[in-house]
Amino acid sequence: MPTNYDLEDRTAKFGEAVIGFCRMVSVDPITKPLISQLVRAGTSVGANYCEADDAHTKKEFLQKISYCRKESRETKHWLRMMAKAVPTLREDSLVLWKEAHELNLIFSSIVRKGQGP
Repeated sequence: MPTNYDLEDRTAKFGEAVIGFCRMVSVDPITKPLISQLVRAGTSVGANYCEADDAHTKKEFLQKISYCRKESRETKHWLRMMAKAVPTLREDSLVLWKEAHELNLIFSSIVRKGQGP
């Protein structure tokens, strides 16, 4: 995934990439719940970022960014499970995992800096 510093656009593209990835997965009893969880977590990163961007207070902003951090971390988990469930998509999963990891690091940094010394 390309480096992009516009987090609203970057998180939206990440959610779109998660949806595209999940469309490649054959649905079976193992992958069905994984797809559902992955789509929810991966797309909520951007939704929560939009809410953070519209926050009225610093406290509200940091709370929503914390949700972004949580959802990006959860997305990494579901991508790891998907890589195990569908080994043929492991490389595609890894690309998304790396982007989820980068987003998680960004949101973690924002939360740390926002909380002060």
